[in-house]
Amino acid sequence: MYRRFMEQIELDDIDLRLLDVLQQDASLSNVELAQKALTSPPTCLRRLKRLREAGVIEQQVAVLSADRLAPVLGHGLTAIVEIVLDRQGAELLDQFEQRVVGDAAVQQCYRVSPGPDFVLVVHARDMPDYHAIAQRLFTVDANVRNVKAFFSVKRAKFGAQLPLRAAPAAM
Repeated sequence: MYRRFMEQIELDDIDLRLLDVLQQDASLSNVELAQKALTSPPTCLRRLKRLREAGVIEQQVAVLSADRLAPVLGHGLTAIVEIVLDRQGAELLDQFEQRVVGDAAVQQCYRVSPGPDFVLVVHARDMPDYHAIAQRLFTVDANVRNVKAFFSVKRAKFGAQLPLRAAPAAM
């Protein structure tokens, strides 16, 4: 599986248009997607299968509205957390990364440089829940030297779209 990500995949304008349209709305039918990407439905299906198999399309998900769910779930807390490890050996970095990405509260995990070793986006129900997450992921790890958390007071933008060089698709 790792090898497939190392192989170079060639993308033409049709592939890039398909990807661009999918980033805007992955719920489109194949016919709608093909129409917006200016290609035929059979070509669209074939190319999507190739893009998935090549790992270009990692997953398709629904982005939920935190504000609309707040009456049911509460607003919760989003924390951007900087982590500095005491020792940065490759094995220790990998161990920490594996542990945090396996936790459902961690929405995003980045290894960064310079500065902290990791930046995480963590979601918690409330402050006691965040405290439990911090205990579980950071406090019990003897290799964690410093934790700095920033709590979001407003989400001004949320997205996952990558800029693509394809010609704009017809809308």
